[in-house]
Amino acid sequence: MKLCALLLLMLLAFASCDDTEQAVVPPAREPGRADVGHYCGMNLVDHPGPKAQIFLTSRTEPLWFTQVRDAVVFTRLPEEPRDIKAIWVNDMGRTDNWETPQPGAWIEARSAWYVIGSDSRGGMGAAETVPFGTLAAAQAFAGPHGGTVVRLAEIPDDYVLGEMSSGRDPVSDQQHLHAMPENGS
Repeated sequence: MKLCALLLLMLLAFASCDDTEQAVVPPAREPGRADVGHYCGMNLVDHPGPKAQIFLTSRTEPLWFTQVRDAVVFTRLPEEPRDIKAIWVNDMGRTDNWETPQPGAWIEARSAWYVIGSDSRGGMGAAETVPFGTLAAAQAFAGPHGGTVVRLAEIPDDYVLGEMSSGRDPVSDQQHLHAMPENGS
């Protein structure tokens, strides 16, 4: 009986080691000249606005995104890998430069607040999901720039998967459509 209990304890110890290894969140990295956007293949440092990086358990290097919106798209597309270890986004409340966010201004995406539907455009020219580390910073940004403050899980699919190239904002479009009479007159 004692041998069974000892074996069970050993198995639990090994299992907890594996869980600990899986739970380690890689630290955010700073983009370099060689880092390119996952979808656009363009150099990250040549594009203004907040950036994102996604770490997968199946890769040692992060996937880079020229816009935070693109990283949100990655998490929503069914054909993309699901082994996400960490998602880092620029905390625009900790940087004073939209063009080139300051080094170290990163926040884990799931704990950030986002302004969607603002007048701000990301690195690829589409409406951006602008991340902030605090609700107060997000609200302060939304005041002069417009938009709605949400959490990552609350970002509507149509906002990130909608007509990105047109520059249209599906959030505003939806609000406008709700105001129109149903018969179109």
